[in-house]
Amino acid sequence: MRKLLLITLFITSLYSSYIMPIAKYKSSGSVIDIIVKDTKLYSATSAGVVDIFDIKTRKIIKQIKVPKIKDFMGDNINSKIFSIDILHQKILILSQAPRGYRNLFINVNNKNKNIINETDMLAISKAKFLDKDTLILALLSNEIISFDIKTKKENWRMQASGAKFSNFILNEDKSEVVIADESGDLKIINTKNGKLIKLLSGQNLDNVFQVDYKNGIILTAGQDRRAVVYAVKFNSAYYKQSHFLIYSAGLSPSGKLAAYASDENNNVTLFNTITQKVIAKYGGNRMTLTNILFLNEKEFFVASDDRTINLYKIK
Repeated sequence: MRKLLLITLFITSLYSSYIMPIAKYKSSGSVIDIIVKDTKLYSATSAGVVDIFDIKTRKIIKQIKVPKIKDFMGDNINSKIFSIDILHQKILILSQAPRGYRNLFINVNNKNKNIINETDMLAISKAKFLDKDTLILALLSNEIISFDIKTKKENWRMQASGAKFSNFILNEDKSEVVIADESGDLKIINTKNGKLIKLLSGQNLDNVFQVDYKNGIILTAGQDRRAVVYAVKFNSAYYKQSHFLIYSAGLSPSGKLAAYASDENNNVTLFNTITQKVIAKYGGNRMTLTNILFLNEKEFFVASDDRTINLYKIK
């Protein structure tokens, strides 16, 4: 009886050390990408659907669906959505196409306009708006492209490195893009001309799964179990060591707070990027994390391979 009581107390104390979500949002499928615009949360899913939530009510107020595709057996399957973006009421949707290529749609007034399809033979990994006329595309080959929407021609193309592409993030005014790949190095690129501005190396020793960039601070999520913080203007860097692969990481708008997936149980650790001190740990995620997105300096979303997006409050 005493052993049972001790075990119960241990389990209770273990879980009570993690802060649990204050709200949950249920998507149509496993969540691959999320963004926030005004009072809405947009969720790109494996079900070929973009779910649009009212953040306050937590209800889906609209859905955007992309066409199903045929797999190699000729069966109709959902077209997985890899990334989304929003600019001036236009929604950019990057989705799966046959033969490993991609479809790229711009949704305006509830209609999907196809910008790129499988005939263009581009294995795009991520796509975002640079401005109303220009997109930035990253290929799996780690080629980065500035793409003119109207002419459907490339403004420039550059090879970031010989390593496989992992992730990119734009700074606030979209003048710079940070490229992460399997090498562990980061490349800061000028989005106007595709020229290298700065190389950041020596901190991550393996593949960087994700990267974030806020207010001059860069944060990585590394396969080497390191979450690296770069203060670019001060040419300084340090890392937080985890005991498990770090699949996702995110920064608050000020760059003062950082959160990363810190263990095999999909818990999240929050710390101050200036003092390096851990603030709190957050639990309640059932599957591998795909996104950590701050709503503001007091709240952040966590998405995973599960359908549930969790919202946390920073105390």
